[in-house]
Amino acid sequence: MIISGSASQSLAAALARDLEEPLAAVEYDRFPDGELLAAVPGVAEAEPERAVIVASTVSSDAHLEVLQLQDAVREAGVEEVVTVLPYMGYGRQDAAFEPGHPVSARAVARAISTGTDRVLTVNPHERAVCDFFEPTATAVDAAGRLAAPLPEDLAEPIFLSPDAGAIELAETVRDTYGAGETDYFEKTRRSGTEVDISPSDVEVAGRDVVVVDDIIATGSTMSEAVAVLKKRDVGRVFVTCVHPLLARNAVTKLSRAGVEAIYGTDTIERGVDTVSVAPTLGAHL
Repeated sequence: MIISGSASQSLAAALARDLEEPLAAVEYDRFPDGELLAAVPGVAEAEPERAVIVASTVSSDAHLEVLQLQDAVREAGVEEVVTVLPYMGYGRQDAAFEPGHPVSARAVARAISTGTDRVLTVNPHERAVCDFFEPTATAVDAAGRLAAPLPEDLAEPIFLSPDAGAIELAETVRDTYGAGETDYFEKTRRSGTEVDISPSDVEVAGRDVVVVDDIIATGSTMSEAVAVLKKRDVGRVFVTCVHPLLARNAVTKLSRAGVEAIYGTDTIERGVDTVSVAPTLGAHL
């Protein structure tokens, strides 16, 4: 049985279809004092052997929903609980960056681990966060899915990552697309909001560029990267990412920078989720 968190309803439905498993009716409520309730009223009668909870933890409330859904299915007598975190919130806080700071990724992983037998997460920003789970979470690579919505007529395409750390994502999308070069920008972070970007040496004039990243949050870094490309007489620019967080005015920033289109997956349901990770997740379930 597939059980959806409130932020992942479309993906949960797609996964249920892909696996040909029933999709549970889930109720989400909030009490007058602000406390949440996520419940699965029909799970006891269905008597499934396995419950797969699909919930991107895009907020603190979403984290609590996961814990409640895990507890609900355990209370109903489900033997095996699998927790799928298409997007793992707090996953980028994978270290104590200053004295006295928490390792937030570890804290949430420990909490989620208490109610599940397995955890899957899609393209975590740092794969090492999987080690915070007990047992270790499985990192599922869905980057190849980003090739599907790209135009078939890309002109001498370059698949470009915003930094060296994301070059493997660019290579995966390029390999799935079947043509093109890969390269990356050099990025120097000055603070939590200020980033300097140095263009690479690749020749982009007249060529179509696909910028690939795992997460687009505010869109500031990506917009700066696109601006650099535009100054070099690039052809069309397409932006792709696994997790389209797209906080605040990110879409506007990217559009003003001259992006032709933004493509993301449904790990976060934001309106640009043009391709589903359900088949990739299904292969691990």
